[in-house]
Amino acid sequence: MLQTTTKPPLTIRLCQPRGFCAGVDRAIQIVVLALKKYGAPVYVRHEIVHNRYVVEGLQSLGAVFIEELSEIPAEHRQSPVVFSAHGVPKSVPADAQARNLFYLDATCPLVSKVHKQAMRHQRLGRHVLLIGHAGHPEVIGTMGQLPDGAVTLIETEADAAKLAPADPQALGFVTQTTLSVEDTAGIIRALQDRFPALQAPAAESICYATTNRQEAVKDTASGADLYLIVGAPNSSNSRRLVEVAERAGATMSLLVQRAAEIPWNDIGNISTLGLSAGASAPEIIVDEIIDAFRQRFDVTIDLAITATETEDFPVMRVLRDVELTRADMAFVNGAA
Repeated sequence: MLQTTTKPPLTIRLCQPRGFCAGVDRAIQIVVLALKKYGAPVYVRHEIVHNRYVVEGLQSLGAVFIEELSEIPAEHRQSPVVFSAHGVPKSVPADAQARNLFYLDATCPLVSKVHKQAMRHQRLGRHVLLIGHAGHPEVIGTMGQLPDGAVTLIETEADAAKLAPADPQALGFVTQTTLSVEDTAGIIRALQDRFPALQAPAAESICYATTNRQEAVKDTASGADLYLIVGAPNSSNSRRLVEVAERAGATMSLLVQRAAEIPWNDIGNISTLGLSAGASAPEIIVDEIIDAFRQRFDVTIDLAITATETEDFPVMRVLRDVELTRADMAFVNGAA
């Protein structure tokens, strides 16, 4: 008589919203539509979003990723070049124009809003404090909207404590869109305590998707034996979700790019798994990870809906005459 092995039960608390935000979705659509309209190659300056799976998927369609515009060969000067969702310094489109390149700017509209907020502070005579992480493309892009010396980067409360501005009465701040809400709040409080005249941006800098994904993880972390965040190591918003899960009570929280990275031998006996994805992580990988757990556990999905996102950022007008089908995006969204 054959013996059947009973799989241990596992409840997966699946966050909704999770994964792609409207800005990421728009950026990927821009590359896909440009390839459909103009054909390969379409050049992309920097990773269009911070996700290796997405980048490789676009490469398979004919996208060529570069770090500098000088890498575009002379014979491809008529090919489109797309700027990533993180935004670029003003010098980059100026360089593209000088080289007579045709460029499509896929900067997230919410990042563009932060650029405008920074420029407004400067226009009103304020020195700009940018709360963010050094070296992140979004930070480089935001600082590059203003002249050298017009922006000071603040990464920590310690940075806020040692700041010595020329005019403490003329300061304004903006923040990187993908930071932890709690960490940003602590830095802002530290700055406001020292500089009561500090001016906030005209609207919230941290984007709706960052806030929504952090709130969803916070609401589902308590009691989770393991919390998995799908995302890339260089994705700021994904790394923040790991930190949020740990702070909110998950026993263990890990960042994984694919199911193959799950350390099965280290996770022990778990009965409750939290699962979310950073704003640049495709849904097809979330499905892959759920399938990997189904192979080992008797899975029950507990869908944790904490917000409904209706934001939709349209692509630029020059691409709107091209039809975008479900099949075009199946490489990130799955076939369903």
